[in-house]
Amino acid sequence: MLTGAAIATALGGIATPAFAQRDPAYASARAAGQVGEKMDGYLGVVGSETAELRRIVNDINIKRRAVYSQRAQATNATLEEYALTAGCQAILATAPGEKYQAPDGTWQTRTSAPPIRDPRCP
Repeated sequence: MLTGAAIATALGGIATPAFAQRDPAYASARAAGQVGEKMDGYLGVVGSETAELRRIVNDINIKRRAVYSQRAQATNATLEEYALTAGCQAILATAPGEKYQAPDGTWQTRTSAPPIRDPRCP
């Protein structure tokens, strides 16, 4: 079993995958605070859900899960361990004004201060 630090090292740039960066609808929803990074490594809808937001989130989450599964297997970690570490890194990589999920499950808006992260984060 890998430690959190080893998994984090193996993550590389998974926090904002290239497939998400190329989607202008995702970038717009993220900037508007309609979607945010969840602690479990996946994207979530913040507030009122629309069919378009659900489509964006589902598309990205399906792609993330495929990457997490492949990399978890390669690093001898469980999918859940890998996804949690990816979520920790994604939350850490949020920019001021972006949304993220705090350990208590509430949606927070990132400020210039460090985000509130799960105590299991590396």
